[in-house]
Amino acid sequence: MTQLFITGIGTEVGKTICSAVLIQYFKADYWKPVQSGDLDYSDSHKIESWTENTICHPETYRFKLAASPHQSAREENVQIDLDQFHLPETQNSLIVEGAGGLMVPLTDDIFMIDLTEKLDLPVALVVRNYLGCINHTLLSIMALEQKKLKLEYLILNGTFPPDTERVICNFIKRETRIIRIPEINQPTKDSIKAAAEQLTKTKL
Repeated sequence: MTQLFITGIGTEVGKTICSAVLIQYFKADYWKPVQSGDLDYSDSHKIESWTENTICHPETYRFKLAASPHQSAREENVQIDLDQFHLPETQNSLIVEGAGGLMVPLTDDIFMIDLTEKLDLPVALVVRNYLGCINHTLLSIMALEQKKLKLEYLILNGTFPPDTERVICNFIKRETRIIRIPEINQPTKDSIKAAAEQLTKTKL
Protein backbone atom coordinates (compact mmCIF):
# COMPACT_ATOMS: atom_id res chain seq x y z
CA MET A 1 0.00 0.00 0.00
CA THR A 2 1.45 3.33 -1.14
CA GLN A 3 0.93 6.62 0.69
CA LEU A 4 2.40 9.83 -0.73
CA PHE A 5 2.23 13.55 -0.03
CA ILE A 6 2.21 15.45 -3.33
CA THR A 7 3.69 18.92 -3.22
CA GLY A 8 5.13 21.25 -5.83
CA ILE A 9 7.85 23.82 -6.28
CA GLY A 10 5.12 26.47 -6.53
CA THR A 11 1.56 27.05 -7.69
CA GLU A 12 0.24 25.96 -11.08
CA VAL A 13 2.92 23.33 -11.65
CA GLY A 14 0.40 20.52 -12.24
CA LYS A 15 0.11 18.85 -8.83
CA THR A 16 -3.49 17.77 -9.39
CA ILE A 17 -2.81 16.33 -12.83
CA CYS A 18 0.21 14.44 -11.48
CA SER A 19 -1.87 13.29 -8.51
CA ALA A 20 -4.48 11.94 -10.93
CA VAL A 21 -1.84 9.96 -12.83
CA LEU A 22 -0.47 8.47 -9.61
CA ILE A 23 -3.99 7.69 -8.38
CA GLN A 24 -4.68 5.82 -11.60
CA TYR A 25 -1.35 4.03 -11.38
CA PHE A 26 -1.56 2.99 -7.72
CA LYS A 27 -5.39 2.60 -7.70
CA ALA A 28 -5.31 5.00 -4.77
CA ASP A 29 -7.75 7.14 -2.82
CA TYR A 30 -7.36 10.93 -2.85
CA TRP A 31 -7.33 13.49 -0.06
CA LYS A 32 -6.89 17.26 -0.29
CA PRO A 33 -6.49 18.47 3.33
CA VAL A 34 -7.06 22.16 2.51
CA GLN A 35 -9.06 23.55 -0.41
CA SER A 36 -8.91 27.32 -0.94
CA GLY A 37 -11.36 28.58 -3.54
CA ASP A 38 -13.01 26.84 -6.50
CA LEU A 39 -15.39 24.97 -4.22
CA ASP A 40 -17.78 24.36 -7.14
CA TYR A 41 -14.99 22.61 -9.05
CA SER A 42 -12.43 21.68 -6.44
CA ASP A 43 -9.37 19.51 -6.90
CA SER A 44 -11.41 16.59 -5.56
CA HIS A 45 -14.00 17.21 -8.28
CA LYS A 46 -11.23 17.24 -10.88
CA ILE A 47 -9.83 13.95 -9.61
CA GLU A 48 -13.30 12.40 -9.77
CA SER A 49 -13.72 13.52 -13.37
CA TRP A 50 -10.22 12.55 -14.53
CA THR A 51 -9.92 9.11 -12.89
CA GLU A 52 -12.02 5.99 -12.57
CA ASN A 53 -13.88 5.00 -9.38
CA THR A 54 -11.64 7.06 -7.09
CA ILE A 55 -12.63 7.59 -3.46
CA CYS A 56 -12.07 11.26 -2.59
CA HIS A 57 -12.00 11.83 1.14
CA PRO A 58 -13.47 15.12 2.43
CA GLU A 59 -11.20 18.07 3.03
CA THR A 60 -10.42 19.08 6.60
CA TYR A 61 -10.75 22.75 5.67
CA ARG A 62 -12.68 24.31 2.77
CA PHE A 63 -12.52 28.04 2.12
CA LYS A 64 -14.31 30.24 -0.41
CA LEU A 65 -11.44 32.63 -1.15
CA ALA A 66 -8.91 31.47 -3.75
CA ALA A 67 -5.80 32.58 -1.88
CA SER A 68 -3.14 31.30 0.46
CA PRO A 69 -4.86 29.15 3.14
CA HIS A 70 -3.87 31.48 5.98
CA GLN A 71 -5.56 34.38 4.18
CA SER A 72 -8.60 32.34 3.13
CA ALA A 73 -9.04 31.11 6.71
CA ARG A 74 -8.77 34.61 8.16
CA GLU A 75 -11.48 35.83 5.77
CA GLU A 76 -13.83 33.29 7.40
CA ASN A 77 -12.57 33.87 10.97
CA VAL A 78 -11.07 30.37 11.11
CA GLN A 79 -7.73 29.39 12.62
CA ILE A 80 -6.21 26.33 10.95
CA ASP A 81 -5.12 23.82 13.59
CA LEU A 82 -2.58 21.10 12.73
CA ASP A 83 -4.18 18.79 15.29
CA GLN A 84 -7.36 18.71 13.17
CA PHE A 85 -5.60 16.88 10.33
CA HIS A 86 -5.82 13.09 10.38
CA LEU A 87 -5.10 10.68 7.55
CA PRO A 88 -8.31 9.12 6.22
CA GLU A 89 -8.88 5.50 7.15
CA THR A 90 -8.68 3.34 4.06
CA GLN A 91 -7.53 -0.08 2.93
CA ASN A 92 -6.32 1.44 -0.34
CA SER A 93 -3.25 3.39 -1.31
CA LEU A 94 -3.58 7.11 -0.65
CA ILE A 95 -2.47 10.22 -2.50
CA VAL A 96 -2.50 13.40 -0.39
CA GLU A 97 -2.19 16.69 -2.28
CA GLY A 98 -0.96 19.81 -0.56
CA ALA A 99 -1.83 23.39 -1.48
CA GLY A 100 0.84 25.26 -3.43
CA GLY A 101 4.42 24.65 -2.33
CA LEU A 102 6.10 23.64 0.90
CA MET A 103 6.27 27.13 2.40
CA VAL A 104 2.66 28.08 1.75
CA PRO A 105 1.35 29.40 5.10
CA LEU A 106 -1.53 27.72 6.91
CA THR A 107 -1.25 30.32 9.67
CA ASP A 108 1.21 33.15 10.22
CA ASP A 109 3.74 30.67 11.60
CA ILE A 110 2.65 27.21 10.38
CA PHE A 111 3.43 26.15 6.83
CA MET A 112 2.51 23.35 4.45
CA ILE A 113 5.79 21.61 5.20
CA ASP A 114 4.70 21.40 8.85
CA LEU A 115 1.57 19.53 7.76
CA THR A 116 3.75 17.24 5.65
CA GLU A 117 5.88 16.54 8.70
CA LYS A 118 2.84 15.88 10.92
CA LEU A 119 1.33 13.39 8.47
CA ASP A 120 4.74 11.67 8.25
CA LEU A 121 4.40 10.63 4.61
CA PRO A 122 7.07 10.27 1.93
CA VAL A 123 6.98 13.15 -0.51
CA ALA A 124 6.59 13.43 -4.27
CA LEU A 125 7.79 16.82 -5.52
CA VAL A 126 6.23 18.10 -8.76
CA VAL A 127 8.53 20.20 -10.93
CA ARG A 128 7.57 22.13 -14.04
CA ASN A 129 9.91 23.93 -16.39
CA TYR A 130 9.96 27.72 -16.19
CA LEU A 131 12.58 30.40 -15.62
CA GLY A 132 13.51 29.99 -11.97
CA CYS A 133 12.41 26.37 -11.62
CA ILE A 134 15.93 25.17 -10.79
CA ASN A 135 16.17 27.58 -7.87
CA HIS A 136 12.68 26.69 -6.61
CA THR A 137 13.33 22.96 -6.96
CA LEU A 138 16.66 22.93 -5.13
CA LEU A 139 15.30 25.13 -2.34
CA SER A 140 12.33 22.76 -1.95
CA ILE A 141 14.65 19.76 -1.74
CA MET A 142 16.79 21.53 0.83
CA ALA A 143 13.69 22.34 2.91
CA LEU A 144 12.67 18.68 2.89
CA GLU A 145 16.16 17.61 3.91
CA GLN A 146 16.18 20.15 6.74
CA LYS A 147 12.99 18.59 8.10
CA LYS A 148 14.37 15.09 7.44
CA LEU A 149 11.41 14.29 5.19
CA LYS A 150 11.90 11.56 2.60
CA LEU A 151 11.75 12.65 -1.03
CA GLU A 152 10.40 9.45 -2.56
CA TYR A 153 9.78 10.77 -6.06
CA LEU A 154 10.83 13.75 -8.13
CA ILE A 155 8.13 14.28 -10.74
CA LEU A 156 9.19 16.06 -13.93
CA ASN A 157 5.91 17.33 -15.33
CA GLY A 158 6.20 18.11 -19.03
CA THR A 159 9.31 18.69 -21.10
CA PHE A 160 12.59 20.15 -19.81
CA PRO A 161 15.73 21.53 -21.46
CA PRO A 162 18.57 19.01 -20.95
CA ASP A 163 20.66 21.52 -18.98
CA THR A 164 17.79 22.18 -16.55
CA GLU A 165 16.96 18.52 -16.06
CA ARG A 166 20.62 17.60 -15.52
CA VAL A 167 21.18 20.11 -12.71
CA ILE A 168 17.96 19.14 -10.95
CA CYS A 169 18.51 15.40 -11.22
CA ASN A 170 22.13 15.68 -10.10
CA PHE A 171 20.97 17.38 -6.89
CA ILE A 172 18.70 14.62 -5.59
CA LYS A 173 19.85 11.59 -3.62
CA ARG A 174 20.17 8.17 -5.21
CA GLU A 175 17.18 6.74 -3.36
CA THR A 176 14.86 9.35 -4.88
CA ARG A 177 13.22 7.97 -8.00
CA ILE A 178 12.39 10.14 -11.00
CA ILE A 179 8.96 10.11 -12.63
CA ARG A 180 8.45 11.71 -16.02
CA ILE A 181 4.90 12.67 -16.89
CA PRO A 182 4.18 13.93 -20.42
CA GLU A 183 2.58 17.28 -21.12
CA ILE A 184 -1.17 16.99 -20.50
CA ASN A 185 -2.82 20.25 -21.51
CA GLN A 186 -6.41 19.06 -21.34
CA PRO A 187 -6.70 16.24 -18.82
CA THR A 188 -9.32 13.59 -19.48
CA LYS A 189 -9.81 10.06 -18.22
CA ASP A 190 -8.14 8.77 -21.39
CA SER A 191 -5.08 11.04 -21.18
CA ILE A 192 -4.60 10.35 -17.47
CA LYS A 193 -4.97 6.61 -18.05
CA ALA A 194 -2.46 6.73 -20.90
CA ALA A 195 0.09 8.53 -18.71
CA ALA A 196 -0.45 5.98 -15.93
CA GLU A 197 0.07 3.12 -18.36
CA GLN A 198 3.34 4.72 -19.44
CA LEU A 199 4.47 4.69 -15.81
CA THR A 200 3.84 0.96 -15.69
CA LYS A 201 6.68 0.50 -18.15
CA THR A 202 9.07 2.31 -15.82
CA LYS A 203 8.16 0.00 -12.90
CA LEU A 204 7.77 2.44 -10.05
